Parts: sequence; structure tokens; C-alpha cells
Amino acid sequence: MTEFNIDKLVRENIKNLEPYSSARSEFTGEASVFLDANENAFGSPLDENFHRYPDPLQWQLKVDLSKIKGVPPQNIFIGNGSDEVIDLAYRIFCEPGMDNVIICPPTYGMYKVGADINNIEAREVNLTGDFQLDVEGVLSAVDEKTKLLFICSPNNPTGNNMDRMDVEFLLNNFSGIVIIDEAYINYSRQKPFIQELTEYENLIVMHTLSKAWGLAALRLGLGFASEKIIDLFNKVKPPYNINQASQQLGIKALANIAEVNEHIKIIVEQRSLLQQQLSEFDFIKKVYPSDSNFFLVKTDNANKLYQYLLAHQIIVRNRTKEPLCENCIRITIGTPAENETLIKTLKNYA
Repeated sequence: MTEFNIDKLVRENIKNLEPYSSARSEFTGEASVFLDANENAFGSPLDENFHRYPDPLQWQLKVDLSKIKGVPPQNIFIGNGSDEVIDLAYRIFCEPGMDNVIICPPTYGMYKVGADINNIEAREVNLTGDFQLDVEGVLSAVDEKTKLLFICSPNNPTGNNMDRMDVEFLLNNFSGIVIIDEAYINYSRQKPFIQELTEYENLIVMHTLSKAWGLAALRLGLGFASEKIIDLFNKVKPPYNINQASQQLGIKALANIAEVNEHIKIIVEQRSLLQQQLSEFDFIKKVYPSDSNFFLVKTDNANKLYQYLLAHQIIVRNRTKEPLCENCIRITIGTPAENETLIKTLKNYA
């Protein structure tokens, strides 16, 4: 097992950073008159206490998340979408123009974009032909400047889980930070890696409220990690990165877990039905297995099929330019009515 030392990974300027001290971080108790934050004391036209700055650490939302996720609140970071978690990881651990990270295409595009924005080399180690991790390839690409390894499971755009033993092997043998993106874990039978936080100091797990919880518009991304890593994220993030409306609506949504679970059940059922129906079309060459709320299909001509569906006001994602995804379309599971419309439309495709 590779020895992990977080102090060797954190950038020196981040270690020495004196974070911004906001009014709401200096005082968090009860008071009748607040004259400390230069707020508009007369309120707002919305009359929802939006004239006050929000809790910079989103503590109530974290407490409610803790009850659902089984992770202590102090091990949770809430970002403005998972993209903020990705960006902060680059800014905390990667020295621009010097360090590198490893990504495993085809995968979520923001890992590479985040590297480019932060002037970090992204070393690409493609997945294998069956969309699994090339473990030897990953470890061969590592050097003393490799700080992050991104693993998406279930993977976007392929939809499948990564082999758990491969992921655990990399966690034990990679000296940097392993970031496991589990945005679609609610649709999978695989055990989430948030249950392994106490076992791996070098682990960051990302979840989101955009998918199964249906809160894409609120931009609530979640990072789970050791307290040391969460403290670094809180140190570097903007003071009020999650607005009050998103916090309030997030708390409200978390109280409706039964509805969310019912939607997950329907989506998983529709996934199986839609995959079976699509496999009956001659122009569909392969329907890949999926552990998410979408799946990848290989067709005889992805560009032609995409344009045909577009002409019928059905939008899918053309992934044909991605590695290993030539002539592949990614299809999100819709409502039963939307899925039926898709199948009826495809019956007239020629």
C-alpha cells in the first residue's frame, strides 16, 4: 500500500492562505439587530429573508444530507455543482504548469476542461474495450507530479460501473488524490464509495442533487472526504458559494425521499424496457449495459440518427467523437410517455 501524505500534495500558497473572513463566519449566533454585513435592512421585494447573507457552510443542509448519506456533516462539502468540487481540487492540489492529473476517456468532459482552465496537464489513459479501467496503464502514467486521478462510476457516457476491485487497487497504490464521481450512483446496485471514507485518506467522492433528486437547476454538488480535505475546500471556496434559495429548496427536497425513490424505481424499469425495445431495431448494433439513468447505443450511423431525431424534436447526445464511442448515441431515460415517443419515432427511421 502506498503511503499517503496530504501535506506533500497541497500547494504551498494554499497552505499559507489566509481565507476571507465573512460577516456570517465571524458571527453565527442569535441576535435581534444585524448591522455587521452591509445588508439592506429593509429587506427584498421577495420577502424571503433574501436580504441576509446565507450560511457560508450550509450547515442545516449538511445535517439533513448526513442523515441520508450516513456521512458526518463535517465530512461533507457542498459546491456550486460538482464542477466547483472539481475546480477546487485543481486549485488546492495542482501547481499550474507543473503538476498533472489522470483521466480515463471516454468520461465526463469537465475533468479535462478543469485541467485546461488551471493549466494542468491531463494525461489520458483510455478505458479498455469493455469500458473498464486500464489499471496498469494508469499506474504507468503516474510520476512524482501526478496529483489527481479521476474515476467516474457509473461512467458518463458509457453508463457502466467501474470494477470495484480495480478502484480499490488504485486507491491503495496511487499516492495522490483519487476522486470518484458517483453522480449516477442512485441508479446502480453498486455500494457507494462514501462508505469507505474512513479507510482511505486520499479519497474524495462526488455526488450530486442534480440527477436522482431532480435539482439540476439549483446546482448542488456534493463532495465527501476526510475532515482535512473538507477543511481545505472550505478554506479556498468563495465565502457564499451556495445561495440561500438553493439551501432552502435543497432542505425541502431532502424531506421527500420516498418520492425520489419511486422515481428511481420507475427510471430503472424504463431503462430495461427501453434497452430491450431499441435492441430490436436493425440499425442499432449494440445497446450497452447501464447502471445509470442513461445508456449508450452503437448505431450504423450516429450522425444520421442524431439529425433524424433532432428533426422530430427529440434531443439525444451524439458521442461519436469520443474515444471508443464511434457511431454511439447517449440516450437519457425519459418519462414513459417520452420513451414511447422515442420508440414510435424510430420505427419510421430509415
